[in-house]
Amino acid sequence: MHPSAMTFAVSATDPEDVAFKRVLEVGSMDVNGSVRPHVEARGPASYTGIDMRPGRGVDLVMDAAALPGELGQQDIVISTEMLEHAADWQAAARGMISALAPGGVLVLTTRSQGFPLHGYPEDHWRFSVEAMGAIVKAAGLDVERLEPDPDPASPGVFVKARKPAGWTWPDVRESWDSAGVTPVTP
Repeated sequence: MHPSAMTFAVSATDPEDVAFKRVLEVGSMDVNGSVRPHVEARGPASYTGIDMRPGRGVDLVMDAAALPGELGQQDIVISTEMLEHAADWQAAARGMISALAPGGVLVLTTRSQGFPLHGYPEDHWRFSVEAMGAIVKAAGLDVERLEPDPDPASPGVFVKARKPAGWTWPDVRESWDSAGVTPVTP
């Protein structure tokens, strides 16, 4: 993971959001660094890592689109540098948001236009700050942080959002379809 994504993810997982809480990491395979040891040091009640294939840091092999299922009602869902690799980003985003309990926090980092192709295993999408803001707000989440990657050599977007009490799924189809997410062309 890019160092700036790690810095954001660690800073966005406030101790009060993590201690004695249920944590789900989506795209948890440790390819080049993981937020997991930093978050586990804050004393969560549980920490489950999922990824589409087995590897270091993966507790369950499953696609984000299959959430929430048994993994619903998580207090915090973390996804670092995964969403651009999801063949269906909307299904992955829907799964992550659905897995959150009311009051739960989504911490997500992904790459923006201008970031080089990095197919590990695939690379499909680029998200601008504006697009990610539209996606999260259309889903009815309260945005706490929304910012570009501070490293100009690594265009990306970072977001921390909270699911409000009483939340229900709004109709996101039109908003998400027109959010401005761009496909990667090799």
